Amino acid sequence: MFDLVIKNGLIIDGSGKPGFYGDLGIKGDRIDLVRPEIALPVHRIIDATGWVVAPGFIDTHSHSDAIALIDPNESSKIDQGVTTECVGNCGLSLAPVNREYLSHLQKYISPFLGGIPVNWDWETIGQYLDRIKNPSRNIVALVGHGTVRIAAMGLENRGPTSHELEKMKDLISESMNQGAFGLSSGLIYPPGVFAATDELIELCKTVAARGGFYATHIRGESDTLVEAVNEAIQVGQKSGVSVLISHHKAGGKKNWGKINKTLEMVERARAQGIDVHLDQYPYNAGSTTLGSILPPWVHEGGLDQTLERLKDPQVRTRIKKEMEQGIKGWENFVEFTGWEGIVIAFCEKEKELEGKSILQIANERNREPAETAFDILLEEAGKVVMVVYAMSEDDVRTVMKHPLVMIGTDGIPTSGKPHPRAYGTYPRILGKYVREEKIFSLEEAIRKMTSLPAQKLGLKDRGMIAEGMIADLVIFNPSTIREKSTYLNPQEKPEGIEYVLIGGSIVVERTRLLDSQKGQVIRKI
Repeated sequence: MFDLVIKNGLIIDGSGKPGFYGDLGIKGDRIDLVRPEIALPVHRIIDATGWVVAPGFIDTHSHSDAIALIDPNESSKIDQGVTTECVGNCGLSLAPVNREYLSHLQKYISPFLGGIPVNWDWETIGQYLDRIKNPSRNIVALVGHGTVRIAAMGLENRGPTSHELEKMKDLISESMNQGAFGLSSGLIYPPGVFAATDELIELCKTVAARGGFYATHIRGESDTLVEAVNEAIQVGQKSGVSVLISHHKAGGKKNWGKINKTLEMVERARAQGIDVHLDQYPYNAGSTTLGSILPPWVHEGGLDQTLERLKDPQVRTRIKKEMEQGIKGWENFVEFTGWEGIVIAFCEKEKELEGKSILQIANERNREPAETAFDILLEEAGKVVMVVYAMSEDDVRTVMKHPLVMIGTDGIPTSGKPHPRAYGTYPRILGKYVREEKIFSLEEAIRKMTSLPAQKLGLKDRGMIAEGMIADLVIFNPSTIREKSTYLNPQEKPEGIEYVLIGGSIVVERTRLLDSQKGQVIRKI
């Protein structure tokens, strides 16, 4: 007898092959039978006539590290069909912790926490993962290069000593032994911005030796995009690690179209045996910390010293000059978006600023835009997230269609007006780009959301509909699925997700989240 049979659905199994109509029989947490028709005894039936049955979506790139600890019912991902998400991206993980440098780590990560309180009552990745109890979706974790570097040497702007490099390797080994799936880097953020390529290669040799992968927010996604992609490929080539280039894009109008070259570079690298893929969120705006508009040297020594520098009129003058003239190798957000393209998404104190551009706030204050941005960073103690309008819709489509690209939300779940990608990424692709624009097939879209990320992460029993696989599933209406989240109202639930199952248990029923946390922390074996 089956615990559950899903009948009459269009089964799209995640492989990219054409869908087929049939039934799924589930026993316990596994798919036990896939057949055109199942007539055996069953406790419960879901009639999926007119709907698609697919593997649960796997979010390769999220920033839910804190909310996974304190709110197991948090539903931004499960509501859009995500059954597994990967945290610890962009070099930002909540462990390992060196108590000597804890204040640096807390202030480094705080903008990505969205005001969520964190106890920091752990030191290792294993202890952090132990604190996550019964989440609404499965969690896998990366260890962040920035976090590891802080634990080994604080926020120093220099290369590591041989002892510090070995300490970083030991922390990465320990983290992977405790379940981390690999290493992430954020090379536009301190301290990642201070790290040379050779450092990353050496650390990734440790990751490769343990069968992990390296996810990288590359050193530049605008003027230096080509050079930054080349660096990521070089790390893969010289260390042997599997590489995932995060949220691939080209920022700034003068850089639009560069992704055609970078995608060709990735193709050539794979032809040479380098295991490199990319992920993407389907929007032409990004989101990160407002502090990212500052040149790297301003961040030396940590957030407290950054804020002290911003109090100095001479330092402000120097920063403004560098914003106008640029610094070689620096990701200059202001230069490629303009102040009108930088919008406050989250801040803790002055909530009335959320949803407004720096230019708009500057006009309201009768103050220069750069000075306004510096003022806001001081007023909010650096805890500010921005949305940045920088990309071309044509580029978004080109990246999305490429067979080596998988889907990740890059979602930062916060209050305020966060980027809508945290709430609408997967329904947006299935509604806008598949049903309405037909830029690729439903089967290919599902592959990018399921089996491709599962293979990259090394999740061997998820990401496909097949007998013996874990029954993480999403059932949706292909005629109605769509995002409802917008930049002004980002936390709206999508439409068209009818059921979500995790491990054979129904967690979303007719768009309603059940009072049940069936997710688990998945550790790399």
